[in-house]
Amino acid sequence: MKWLDDWFQLKLLEIGDYVLTLGELFGFLLIIAVTLVLSRWLSRALTKVVGSRSRISPSQLYTFTRLMSYSILVIGFLMALSSLGVSFDRMLLVAGALGVGIGFGLQNIANNFVSGIIILFEKSLRVGDFVELESGLLGEVKEINIRSTLLKTMDNADILVPNSEFINGRVNNWTLKDDERRFSIPFGVAYGSDTDKVIEIVTAAARELPLTFEKGDRQTFVVMKEFGDSSLDFALSVWVRGEAIKRPGLVKSEYLLAINKALVANQIEIPFPQRDLHLRSSSIPHDRASPEDALNI
Repeated sequence: MKWLDDWFQLKLLEIGDYVLTLGELFGFLLIIAVTLVLSRWLSRALTKVVGSRSRISPSQLYTFTRLMSYSILVIGFLMALSSLGVSFDRMLLVAGALGVGIGFGLQNIANNFVSGIIILFEKSLRVGDFVELESGLLGEVKEINIRSTLLKTMDNADILVPNSEFINGRVNNWTLKDDERRFSIPFGVAYGSDTDKVIEIVTAAARELPLTFEKGDRQTFVVMKEFGDSSLDFALSVWVRGEAIKRPGLVKSEYLLAINKALVANQIEIPFPQRDLHLRSSSIPHDRASPEDALNI
């Protein structure tokens, strides 16, 4: 094995008193590889074993496995640096150099990393939550990574959102405390319709849908909002729970179809925008009208 030892002692880099050998480089790469494999394996094993035998919620288990994975990566990286013969004093110098780099050009990366740690500890955002960003983006949280969070939209598109956007911007988390949400479905009927009958039949139609959820003060009702230009404007207020709230477009469509069916069945007119145009003819004979008079007609 002498030839192997000679290869490991081969000098690759020599700067002052520091000498980097092939063996040290091999040890560094080996520790990094083992650390990455160990981190992923432990995360998957804990998710499978603990998740099936414990009462810990999926979001708490996800947070725990992520923090454990980050800890293993940090420890492994420090061990890898130590295998290169880097002392603690040199690590401080490297940390200082990284600090200067962050100050000049890595602000966004550092900001997203710290934001990701805050999200995991704060628990204001969890895997499985349905969120609406300030930009109007709607999606379900699938992963919270070091730099970004993975959202799956209603169009089944995977979008990576920087973690800092969840900390610095306004985020509407539809499922933070529970999975119940109220929807307001606007609709209109023609002037002259029996308003009491409209409220009665639309409320009954909404309650017949399996999507409708009622409990305690969370009841289904219809209110009249205003006198519109060509209709009496109403709004159906209804509660929905579970996975359905992650499909707001489908929920609105289901209730609109039910409202239309109920109104048509009861012969209540659904108006459409219309305008009355009144024409006034000029009293000046056309054969005597001047160009100035024509402009005033």
